[in-house]
Amino acid sequence: MSAVANPATVAECLRVGAGFSQGDRNWIAEQFATLDARLASFHADATELEVSVKDREARGQKVTLECWIAGRQKIVTTSAEEDLHAALNDVRDDLRRRLNDAKTRQEPRHNKHLRDVPQPQAEVDESENTAPRADAETA
Repeated sequence: MSAVANPATVAECLRVGAGFSQGDRNWIAEQFATLDARLASFHADATELEVSVKDREARGQKVTLECWIAGRQKIVTTSAEEDLHAALNDVRDDLRRRLNDAKTRQEPRHNKHLRDVPQPQAEVDESENTAPRADAETA
């Protein structure tokens, strides 16, 4: 695996959408900081995150986190948790799971195949094992 020259980080890639202000951006980035390790394998220039909330602080609020990574399908995670902090954690954890799943799907199939298929055992004739072995010196 080659190292990425400019790894993606939440602080660099995060945009706040509807329902959040620029003032909220820093504490949201702190909540999402654990995603940095997962995002580091992608280029910052090719990665975008956007978090938004509909009906903030209301009974039916919905938090949405969208992730765009060049060459991959857009990932959208949502949460209907009533507590905003819990909803942000929920979408963050769901995004981490989905990124891990996407990474697993893209690993080379031949490596996965070698791990999953049991190797055949050579059949040994039992009569060969019970016969006394003759050394070169005694024969």
